[in-house]
Amino acid sequence: MSLCEIVRLEGYIQSTYLAVYPDKIMLLDGACRPDVPMVLEYIKTTLQRPITDLKVVVVTHMHPDHAGGAHKFREQTGCLIVSADKDTQWYSRIAGRTMHFVDMNLAHYVARRQGRKPKNLYYPAHLKADITVGEGDCVPGFDEWQVLETPGHTDRDLSLFHLPSRQVYTADLIIKLRHKFVAPFPIYDPKVYIQSLQKIKDLKPSMVMMAHGCELAIDEATFDMLITQAPKHPRTIKDTIKHKLLWRKNSDFTVFKKKHKK
Repeated sequence: MSLCEIVRLEGYIQSTYLAVYPDKIMLLDGACRPDVPMVLEYIKTTLQRPITDLKVVVVTHMHPDHAGGAHKFREQTGCLIVSADKDTQWYSRIAGRTMHFVDMNLAHYVARRQGRKPKNLYYPAHLKADITVGEGDCVPGFDEWQVLETPGHTDRDLSLFHLPSRQVYTADLIIKLRHKFVAPFPIYDPKVYIQSLQKIKDLKPSMVMMAHGCELAIDEATFDMLITQAPKHPRTIKDTIKHKLLWRKNSDFTVFKKKHKK
């Protein structure tokens, strides 16, 4: 019988999950930078445990609400950072640094929409992981947790499957806002994103833990709906700008034609 208790905390703009064991704790994602003191205070005050019991922080992907606190957690607790086995950094080169800046501003926008007070969301663009993992690996020191590669939102998204309870943490793969499911933004590879949804469906999980939402039992019909309604084309900042420019160009051309018909 598993001795793991999974705890959900309300983070700055996302749900943050802890896997709590009698002798160790794992953070299922790197959270936002402002979440670091909140999580550590929970460990100290509510759990009445030393913060050094936090042994692992997983980073499922590099966005501000999933990687933003990782280095700070390691500085303060000595924990290991575990992330995807990739040869390159997500925010690489000049284009990557620009995207890093844009993503932090998008996180500020989400915070404003949620009525949060402005906070410092800066975090390093490059992740220095202690251990990298891939499909089917177990999280080091937490053998009950299996790593699943579920890309599409980015090229390196991970999900974490708790084998004894068949609960799965899917980060941003599935998002539920109020009463409806929505696809994440961005989606860099729609085909791979759909394959990732199918992978989670095939697991038949007892519960899906979402970073934007909460724990929810999702039936096959809902998974089928998510797969059917998933975007068929990339949805990125670059694609959005191109679409708007094309729409404006076509609109201007339509107006031009109407004027010259008169």
